[in-house]
Amino acid sequence: MYHITNLNKNLWKICYNFASKSKHMTRITVAKGDGIGPEIMDATLAIIKAAGAKIEIDEIEVGEKVYLSGNTSGISNESWDIIRRNKIFLKAPITTPQGGGYKSLNVTTRKFLGLYANIRPCVSLHPFVDTKHPNMDLVIIRENEEDLYAGIEHQQTDEVVQCLKLISRPGCEKIVRYAFEYAKQYGRKKVTCFTKDNIMKQTDGLFHQVFDEIAKEYPDIENEHWIIDIGAAKLADTPEAFDVIVMPNLYGDVMSDVAAQIAGSVGLAGSANIGEQCAMFEAIHGSAPRRAGQNMANPSGLLQGAIQMLTHIGQADIAEKVQNAWLKTIEDGIHTYDIFKEGTSTKKVGTKEFAQAVIENLGQKPSTLNAVRYATDVQLQLPKYVRKAPSAKNLVGVDLFVHWGGSDPNDLAGKVKKINNAGASLTMITNRGIKVYPDGFPETFCTDHWRCRFKPVEGKHIDKSHIVKLLIEAENNGVDVIKTENLYEFDGKPAFSLGQGQ
Repeated sequence: MYHITNLNKNLWKICYNFASKSKHMTRITVAKGDGIGPEIMDATLAIIKAAGAKIEIDEIEVGEKVYLSGNTSGISNESWDIIRRNKIFLKAPITTPQGGGYKSLNVTTRKFLGLYANIRPCVSLHPFVDTKHPNMDLVIIRENEEDLYAGIEHQQTDEVVQCLKLISRPGCEKIVRYAFEYAKQYGRKKVTCFTKDNIMKQTDGLFHQVFDEIAKEYPDIENEHWIIDIGAAKLADTPEAFDVIVMPNLYGDVMSDVAAQIAGSVGLAGSANIGEQCAMFEAIHGSAPRRAGQNMANPSGLLQGAIQMLTHIGQADIAEKVQNAWLKTIEDGIHTYDIFKEGTSTKKVGTKEFAQAVIENLGQKPSTLNAVRYATDVQLQLPKYVRKAPSAKNLVGVDLFVHWGGSDPNDLAGKVKKINNAGASLTMITNRGIKVYPDGFPETFCTDHWRCRFKPVEGKHIDKSHIVKLLIEAENNGVDVIKTENLYEFDGKPAFSLGQGQ
């Protein structure tokens, strides 16, 4: 059983004993984490229990201690069993040890449990928390499982490493539909999509395409698309222009932190990670080991995650009570060091004292900030992904990626042409995506990583036997092939990028 330390123990005990008698308890998994994690988790649990949260807790150990014990995943199999049984996971920040060999437990948890949607509200608390954007009120919905966060990386040559960016239609459909359903259920008026599909036409292009398809199913909700760079600039300058923003994983990670900071502080933001079966709730900030054990940390980020958890498990009335008490505390100027400002704040407090102030404000509402009202019957209606009929798939060529230490693409072309066969011949060489053969520019700097494109000889058809022959001939002629990518058409449309400059 979980034991809270040094924070309103009597009130905790009363609330726990009362809640334990409820017939509608939800058992959740809790991890205190590392650094400031135990302190802010104690504070968060004290607040929501004092508000009457009907929860029972199984505590697990994750993070630095588990990593350093020799478990490179940062979590034991027994802990996984508890998380999967309870379905609801409230997690404090953890520390991933420096150096190679340790994978991010946050990323692992999201992917293992299918937590495809990351929801991060970013709301201004002006004038009580310093911000240049007093009217900011937006939600970032970030795809959580794929993109570059697949973490598939390889060193391929002396000079070049690769990270694969994987974007799937199921991943796009699930997150985009979630964004529109979220907007529908919470009365939001607009959904915006951020991508970089002017450059990454296949991967980000798919995300944008799916967004446009699904947007047609929600005619009452405005939709728009921005290229990520100008969209980021607009967000930083005029965040009130946005309502709900949906985007792929990496952009969402970066932009949600930017949005949280310009709203007031990353330390105030929480997030929900939602899947079809499980959900995880957390602060968006890290474990801040330099502040650990000093009773200084702001528990607001984790508390915001816990409030999202309460709405998720059907305790919206408790969530509403906690959020309004928290807003009242912020409005009263009772602030931790990170948001304290002379002339605005009235009292600088520590972690425990801030939690106590929120507890004392339970049942009250803010007078200047907008009090919240959470509907108890909000349920997002999200159909399961249905795989579409396969497209007509036709092999039309192959890219051989070659490790070669020379500098003149014409010399490489002469070497590679020796492996031409009756089915396929060399048509192009690129280096870091830019076409260098034929008709390359001598000014183009080249590394030792080359893409050699083979297409069918005129009037011929290429199949995989031709690719096998190319690889055999490459080996016989000393051409170091490090990777191949087949080139396909789907329903008659090329499904691969041209060389830049082609």
